[in-house]
Amino acid sequence: MITDKTTTPEFQLRGKRFAPLTWSEMTPAQQQMTQSVLGGKRGSMQGPYNVLLRSPALGQLAQQFGVHTRFESSLPLMLNELAILMIARFWTSQFVWWAHRKMALDAGLDENLINAIAQGQAPSALSGQVAAVHAFCHELIQTRQVSDATYAALSQQVGEQGVVDLMAAMSYYTLVSMCLNVDQYPLPDGVQPELQPI
Repeated sequence: MITDKTTTPEFQLRGKRFAPLTWSEMTPAQQQMTQSVLGGKRGSMQGPYNVLLRSPALGQLAQQFGVHTRFESSLPLMLNELAILMIARFWTSQFVWWAHRKMALDAGLDENLINAIAQGQAPSALSGQVAAVHAFCHELIQTRQVSDATYAALSQQVGEQGVVDLMAAMSYYTLVSMCLNVDQYPLPDGVQPELQPI
Protein backbone atom coordinates (compact mmCIF):
# COMPACT_ATOMS: atom_id res chain seq x y z
CA MET A 1 0.00 0.00 0.00
CA ILE A 2 1.30 3.45 -0.91
CA THR A 3 1.07 5.80 2.06
CA ASP A 4 3.56 8.59 1.31
CA LYS A 5 1.81 10.83 -1.19
CA THR A 6 4.96 12.90 -1.71
CA THR A 7 6.80 9.90 -3.17
CA THR A 8 6.54 9.27 -6.89
CA PRO A 9 5.02 5.80 -7.24
CA GLU A 10 6.49 3.27 -9.62
CA PHE A 11 4.28 2.54 -12.62
CA GLN A 12 4.33 2.68 -16.38
CA LEU A 13 1.30 3.55 -18.44
CA ARG A 14 0.74 2.39 -21.99
CA GLY A 15 -1.54 3.71 -24.70
CA LYS A 16 -1.77 4.59 -28.34
CA ARG A 17 -4.28 7.36 -29.08
CA PHE A 18 -4.14 8.49 -25.45
CA ALA A 19 -0.49 9.25 -24.86
CA PRO A 20 0.82 7.57 -21.69
CA LEU A 21 0.92 10.05 -18.82
CA THR A 22 3.81 10.41 -16.41
CA TRP A 23 3.44 11.32 -12.74
CA SER A 24 4.80 14.83 -13.27
CA GLU A 25 2.26 15.47 -16.06
CA MET A 26 -0.71 14.52 -13.90
CA THR A 27 -3.05 16.88 -12.13
CA PRO A 28 -3.60 16.32 -8.39
CA ALA A 29 -6.87 14.52 -9.19
CA GLN A 30 -5.09 12.22 -11.63
CA GLN A 31 -2.36 11.53 -9.08
CA GLN A 32 -4.98 10.71 -6.47
CA MET A 33 -6.68 8.25 -8.81
CA THR A 34 -3.31 6.66 -9.60
CA GLN A 35 -2.53 6.30 -5.89
CA SER A 36 -5.93 4.66 -5.36
CA VAL A 37 -5.38 2.08 -8.10
CA LEU A 38 -1.78 1.30 -7.11
CA GLY A 39 -2.68 1.11 -3.42
CA GLY A 40 -5.67 -1.15 -4.02
CA LYS A 41 -6.16 -4.82 -4.79
CA ARG A 42 -4.96 -4.53 -8.38
CA GLY A 43 -1.74 -2.66 -7.77
CA SER A 44 -1.20 -2.01 -11.49
CA MET A 45 -2.05 0.78 -13.88
CA GLN A 46 -2.31 -1.51 -16.92
CA GLY A 47 -5.58 -1.63 -18.81
CA PRO A 48 -8.06 1.25 -19.04
CA TYR A 49 -6.54 3.58 -16.46
CA ASN A 50 -4.47 5.70 -18.84
CA VAL A 51 -7.73 6.49 -20.64
CA LEU A 52 -9.82 6.94 -17.49
CA LEU A 53 -7.26 9.37 -16.07
CA ARG A 54 -8.49 11.91 -18.64
CA SER A 55 -11.64 12.21 -16.51
CA PRO A 56 -10.22 11.48 -13.06
CA ALA A 57 -13.43 11.93 -11.05
CA LEU A 58 -15.17 9.45 -13.34
CA GLY A 59 -12.04 7.29 -13.40
CA GLN A 60 -11.98 7.14 -9.60
CA LEU A 61 -15.61 5.98 -9.51
CA ALA A 62 -14.98 3.50 -12.32
CA GLN A 63 -11.94 1.95 -10.68
CA GLN A 64 -13.85 1.58 -7.41
CA PHE A 65 -16.71 -0.06 -9.32
CA GLY A 66 -14.15 -2.33 -10.96
CA VAL A 67 -12.71 -3.36 -7.59
CA HIS A 68 -16.19 -4.36 -6.47
CA THR A 69 -17.05 -6.30 -9.61
CA ARG A 70 -13.75 -8.22 -9.56
CA PHE A 71 -13.04 -8.79 -5.90
CA GLU A 72 -16.27 -8.33 -3.96
CA SER A 73 -18.91 -9.92 -6.18
CA SER A 74 -21.30 -12.46 -4.71
CA LEU A 75 -20.57 -14.64 -7.75
CA PRO A 76 -17.87 -17.31 -7.68
CA LEU A 77 -14.76 -16.13 -9.51
CA MET A 78 -15.21 -18.67 -12.30
CA LEU A 79 -18.65 -17.27 -13.17
CA ASN A 80 -17.40 -13.70 -13.04
CA GLU A 81 -14.55 -14.58 -15.40
CA LEU A 82 -16.99 -16.30 -17.76
CA ALA A 83 -18.98 -13.08 -18.04
CA ILE A 84 -15.81 -11.02 -18.55
CA LEU A 85 -14.64 -13.28 -21.37
CA MET A 86 -18.02 -13.09 -23.07
CA ILE A 87 -17.88 -9.29 -22.98
CA ALA A 88 -14.28 -9.33 -24.23
CA ARG A 89 -15.34 -11.55 -27.14
CA PHE A 90 -18.34 -9.36 -27.96
CA TRP A 91 -16.11 -6.26 -28.14
CA THR A 92 -13.11 -8.15 -29.55
CA SER A 93 -11.17 -6.58 -26.70
CA GLN A 94 -7.80 -8.22 -27.10
CA PHE A 95 -6.24 -6.98 -23.86
CA VAL A 96 -9.23 -7.95 -21.70
CA TRP A 97 -9.24 -11.39 -23.32
CA TRP A 98 -5.48 -11.80 -22.85
CA ALA A 99 -5.62 -10.66 -19.21
CA HIS A 100 -8.65 -12.73 -18.21
CA ARG A 101 -8.24 -15.94 -20.17
CA LYS A 102 -5.63 -17.26 -17.73
CA MET A 103 -7.65 -16.01 -14.76
CA ALA A 104 -10.66 -17.91 -16.06
CA LEU A 105 -8.62 -21.10 -16.49
CA ASP A 106 -7.10 -20.71 -13.02
CA ALA A 107 -10.60 -20.23 -11.59
CA GLY A 108 -11.69 -23.55 -13.09
CA LEU A 109 -13.49 -22.54 -16.28
CA ASP A 110 -13.30 -25.31 -18.87
CA GLU A 111 -10.81 -24.61 -21.66
CA ASN A 112 -13.18 -26.01 -24.29
CA LEU A 113 -15.78 -23.44 -23.24
CA ILE A 114 -13.20 -20.66 -23.39
CA ASN A 115 -12.15 -21.74 -26.89
CA ALA A 116 -15.78 -21.89 -28.05
CA ILE A 117 -16.35 -18.34 -26.80
CA ALA A 118 -13.19 -17.17 -28.58
CA GLN A 119 -14.41 -18.67 -31.85
CA GLY A 120 -17.95 -17.35 -31.45
CA GLN A 121 -19.34 -20.87 -31.36
CA ALA A 122 -22.06 -22.41 -29.22
CA PRO A 123 -20.38 -24.44 -26.47
CA SER A 124 -21.07 -28.11 -25.91
CA ALA A 125 -23.58 -29.01 -23.22
CA LEU A 126 -23.24 -26.89 -20.09
CA SER A 127 -24.89 -27.41 -16.75
CA GLY A 128 -25.72 -25.70 -13.48
CA GLN A 129 -24.46 -22.21 -12.78
CA VAL A 130 -22.15 -22.13 -15.80
CA ALA A 131 -25.06 -22.90 -18.13
CA ALA A 132 -27.28 -20.27 -16.49
CA VAL A 133 -24.62 -17.54 -16.61
CA HIS A 134 -23.63 -18.33 -20.19
CA ALA A 135 -27.25 -18.32 -21.38
CA PHE A 136 -28.02 -15.06 -19.58
CA CYS A 137 -24.91 -13.26 -20.88
CA HIS A 138 -25.38 -14.57 -24.41
CA GLU A 139 -29.03 -13.56 -24.58
CA LEU A 140 -28.47 -10.14 -23.04
CA ILE A 141 -25.51 -9.39 -25.32
CA GLN A 142 -27.25 -10.58 -28.49
CA THR A 143 -30.82 -9.34 -27.93
CA ARG A 144 -30.44 -6.63 -25.24
CA GLN A 145 -33.19 -8.49 -23.36
CA VAL A 146 -33.59 -11.73 -21.41
CA SER A 147 -36.59 -14.04 -21.46
CA ASP A 148 -38.50 -15.00 -18.33
CA ALA A 149 -37.06 -18.51 -18.56
CA THR A 150 -33.46 -17.29 -18.84
CA TYR A 151 -33.91 -14.87 -15.94
CA ALA A 152 -35.56 -17.52 -13.78
CA ALA A 153 -32.81 -20.04 -14.48
CA LEU A 154 -30.08 -17.61 -13.47
CA SER A 155 -31.95 -16.29 -10.44
CA GLN A 156 -32.51 -19.85 -9.21
CA GLN A 157 -28.78 -20.56 -9.50
CA VAL A 158 -27.24 -17.36 -8.07
CA GLY A 159 -30.07 -15.39 -6.46
CA GLU A 160 -31.16 -11.84 -7.18
CA GLN A 161 -27.90 -10.36 -5.89
CA GLY A 162 -26.00 -12.65 -8.23
CA VAL A 163 -28.07 -11.44 -11.18
CA VAL A 164 -27.26 -7.83 -10.32
CA ASP A 165 -23.57 -8.58 -9.70
CA LEU A 166 -23.39 -10.36 -13.06
CA MET A 167 -24.87 -7.36 -14.87
CA ALA A 168 -22.40 -5.12 -13.01
CA ALA A 169 -19.43 -7.17 -14.23
CA MET A 170 -20.77 -7.08 -17.77
CA SER A 171 -21.27 -3.33 -17.52
CA TYR A 172 -17.84 -2.57 -16.08
CA TYR A 173 -16.02 -4.66 -18.66
CA THR A 174 -18.06 -3.06 -21.42
CA LEU A 175 -16.63 0.29 -20.29
CA VAL A 176 -13.14 -1.22 -20.06
CA SER A 177 -13.43 -2.75 -23.52
CA MET A 178 -14.69 0.50 -25.01
CA CYS A 179 -11.78 2.43 -23.46
CA LEU A 180 -9.21 -0.02 -24.75
CA ASN A 181 -10.72 -0.33 -28.23
CA VAL A 182 -11.01 3.43 -28.68
CA ASP A 183 -7.42 3.84 -27.51
CA GLN A 184 -6.24 0.91 -29.68
CA TYR A 185 -4.48 -0.20 -26.52
CA PRO A 186 -1.40 -2.30 -27.24
CA LEU A 187 -0.89 -5.82 -26.01
CA PRO A 188 2.31 -6.49 -24.07
CA ASP A 189 5.44 -6.95 -26.15
CA GLY A 190 5.55 -10.33 -27.82
CA VAL A 191 1.86 -11.11 -27.25
CA GLN A 192 -0.21 -11.82 -30.35
CA PRO A 193 -3.98 -11.12 -30.55
CA GLU A 194 -5.98 -14.26 -29.80
CA LEU A 195 -9.41 -13.12 -30.97
CA GLN A 196 -10.18 -13.22 -34.67
CA PRO A 197 -13.01 -11.24 -36.29
CA ILE A 198 -16.31 -13.10 -36.31
